[in-house]
Amino acid sequence: MKIAVVAMFLSSAIYIHFRGRVRHRFKRQLTDHSTFMAPYNVFVYARSAVPNTPILKVDEFPELKLLRDNWEIIRDEAQQLYGRGLIRQSDKTNDLAFNSFFRKGWTRFYLKWYRDYLPSALQACPRTIELLRQTPSVKAAMFTVLQPHSNLGEHRDPFAGSLRYHLGLVTPNSDDCAIWVDGNKYAWRDGQDVVFDETYVHSAKNDTDQYRIILFCDIERPMKGPISRAVNHAFGRVMVAAAASRNLPEEKLGAFNHLFAYIYSIRRAGKWMKDRSKRGYYALKYVAMAAFAAWIFLPPLHP
Repeated sequence: MKIAVVAMFLSSAIYIHFRGRVRHRFKRQLTDHSTFMAPYNVFVYARSAVPNTPILKVDEFPELKLLRDNWEIIRDEAQQLYGRGLIRQSDKTNDLAFNSFFRKGWTRFYLKWYRDYLPSALQACPRTIELLRQTPSVKAAMFTVLQPHSNLGEHRDPFAGSLRYHLGLVTPNSDDCAIWVDGNKYAWRDGQDVVFDETYVHSAKNDTDQYRIILFCDIERPMKGPISRAVNHAFGRVMVAAAASRNLPEEKLGAFNHLFAYIYSIRRAGKWMKDRSKRGYYALKYVAMAAFAAWIFLPPLHP
């Protein structure tokens, strides 16, 4: 049984690594969060009711037309927030999903995260929230800013049960402000939108002198059959919802973000060690991974 589980995990991880034209280096992929989600994601790809392509046709998601048709209303509320300095990075180390982006010129203001609308968003963005309430396929939503001359390096998101939606609100309207998904380039434009699979390797760059604001959403991936739909919906509501972050200190955090501050302190110690001895850092890292795998998959030793 354990051999079958190991084989399933390894085959899924290998599939994830070789999926698409753009890949991480194997050493990075080995410890990437997408590797640990590989068995679930392979199930999602197999049962997906939309094509498993890097960029999808927006017309396949008719609910999104409401957002696109009302983009100027959404833009106005986003601009007000930006002017008040509320589209910003996390107040502490409590945004597991996007913490690494903050030092690269990327900031956000959450509107909704799976189960809940944030109280600050209900107060500040009532018209946008009303539009989102009429778009139930949107499971998470936020305004995000990419500052001038900022660059988000190649990464892939861990959860295949959603697809990513971007609606341009305040953009440079330039080919120099764009996202690349598995090597396919899309340049943001005001009032225009795109849907893509964020589990492909993607990166973004704003090589202009103007900031970029978009509506950034997770859409529940359409699945084949009621069982697949129910499984994916439940996974999002339980596991992904636990990564909820906040806009203001008084708003609640998901369970994963309560843990993230402690986990990140370990990561800081790892970075400190890596700066002083890369060889020692990687040796300790791979020994820890091997010990963890042995603890899970090998039978206990008896005297």
